[in-house]
Amino acid sequence: MDISTILGLVSGVILLIIGMATDGSVAAFWDLSSIFITIGGSFAAMLVNFPLSQFGRAIKAVKWAFFTRHYSAPEVISRLVGYAEKARREGLLALEDELENADEFLRKGIQLVVDGTDPELVKNILEIEISFVENRHQTNRAFFESWGALAPSFGMIGTLIGLIQMLRNLQDPNSIGSGMAKALVTTFYGSVMANLVFLPLAGKLRIRSEEEIIIRQVMVEGILSIQAGENPRIVEEKLKSFLPPMEREGLDRRKSREEGMGVNA
Repeated sequence: MDISTILGLVSGVILLIIGMATDGSVAAFWDLSSIFITIGGSFAAMLVNFPLSQFGRAIKAVKWAFFTRHYSAPEVISRLVGYAEKARREGLLALEDELENADEFLRKGIQLVVDGTDPELVKNILEIEISFVENRHQTNRAFFESWGALAPSFGMIGTLIGLIQMLRNLQDPNSIGSGMAKALVTTFYGSVMANLVFLPLAGKLRIRSEEEIIIRQVMVEGILSIQAGENPRIVEEKLKSFLPPMEREGLDRRKSREEGMGVNA
């Protein structure tokens, strides 16, 4: 689970409530008509902007803002190096025994290699899949970025509505306060929706997408290296080039611990 996403949302809401309650009442920021204008209006605009099916895909994608993937690039590299060692000892066909618990993308690539598919074709098939995964991720990010742009716009629409109502009833002093409140509260709602929820979600999904694309690129390079029969040490050094220095050091320490446990055993 990604604690930073939950911590950010919860702390943001708490700090906003504290700020609203410090010099007044939180109830003053509640306005049902402003909710209809800002949330309802922006949602209606999203229905115009995106097909209904995209709403379901975007909602499913939100979970990646709250949960990290069950494998990381160093773990994938360790697995691929293990595959390279096994293929060197027992041949490519022996890798079929490793497919059951592998990632779907990795399983597809290894299966293509085991089936004797031409290396260039293997590379093309896997790169095409990466491209379409990246496109899906980009669409999901665009969904929340669009909502983050529309929410403040409808907040401004609510502001205009409130000002119009206020100006039309200047002769009634009691209506001035409610009109001004609606004018300001709708802008507040739109800003909070955009800057605390939708745009940060889009940013977190962008980071998750970049992480997944790197992992898949590591898989492609490792699969092609295994198919070419490269030395496992060369495979490891090649794949470690995808990692930042700190993760490379972590992978080396992990490998040293595993080798030490093997010696002690």
